[in-house]
Amino acid sequence: MEISMRISFGALALTLGLTLAACNGNGPTGGGSRDQIRVVGSSTVYPFTTTVAETFARKNAGFKPAIVESTGTGAGMKLFCAGVGSQHPDIEDASRRIKKSEMETCQKNGVKDIVEIQIGIDGIIMAESKAGPAMSLTPEQVYKALAATPYGKPQTAKTWKDVDPSLPAVKIQVYGPPPTSGTRDAFAELILDKGCSADAATKALKKSDEDQYKAICTKIREDGAYVESGENDNLIVQKLGSNPDAVGVFGYSFLEENAATLRGIPLNGVTPTYDTIAGYTYPGARPLFIYVKAAHLKVIPGLPQFVAEYASAWGKDGYLARRGLIAAPADVQAKNAAIAKDLTLFDPAKAE
Repeated sequence: MEISMRISFGALALTLGLTLAACNGNGPTGGGSRDQIRVVGSSTVYPFTTTVAETFARKNAGFKPAIVESTGTGAGMKLFCAGVGSQHPDIEDASRRIKKSEMETCQKNGVKDIVEIQIGIDGIIMAESKAGPAMSLTPEQVYKALAATPYGKPQTAKTWKDVDPSLPAVKIQVYGPPPTSGTRDAFAELILDKGCSADAATKALKKSDEDQYKAICTKIREDGAYVESGENDNLIVQKLGSNPDAVGVFGYSFLEENAATLRGIPLNGVTPTYDTIAGYTYPGARPLFIYVKAAHLKVIPGLPQFVAEYASAWGKDGYLARRGLIAAPADVQAKNAAIAKDLTLFDPAKAE
């Protein structure tokens, strides 16, 4: 049964006001006070949050502009969950749901109450230059090309043709996110894992040895075929421009912004588009989130208003759609608009 939890702002503001005051250079943690919003996290969500921050600053001259950093979801969660106080960020951008281990870290460090808001949908897409070989792939082919030990065997594929005779004899070179990225996590879950589980014997391993299954199915090769490109998806786009035979892995919004030079690679015959991602027919479709530290809502100036601004912008006709954000279905939008308005607390049991 879902329990709706609301913030008791009176007691919370007093308690957290004292907590943040303790961080004003005189307390044991130091760091000084802060009068502007600080956001960390996903490189995929970063352009949406910076757009909201810019709009919020124009509308609210009385508040200082927000600080938004692209750290990757995993690294952002470490910063977000490190504690409560002015030296810790207020919002975490996330291209996946918070993990159970991260939620446990949050609670251990006193970040006991957070607000989870789904801002929309994104697709983890594979793309190539329009001057490239125009490939169409399956999750199984992607897995065989990128796994460190495909189906538990040594990785020997050098070209895409080695993976499948129907594919071009082009060197496998894929630019993608590092392990700290939520995009990397979702790529492993939505694409690599699906390709791996196509093998019956490997799929059966999940029941007998889940750790071994995870290692076989989600560990990416480290021999240069997959090139970690940091938390800057624009850098991957640039590399595809200079290397037409390469493939990139990033969020759909970056494909949309560079549609003149790049094309999305179909997976299972489904091309990544706004409609295929919105309808979850594209295999790489995933929800996007922001997490808000409830303890900071009555202490950091403008934080509740910033959350409200986000909720006003994520519709199909909202200004975030022009940046490539795919609107969630109407019922999901309505549910999360209510969460943003009421600042309903996230149930820790729902962490994944």
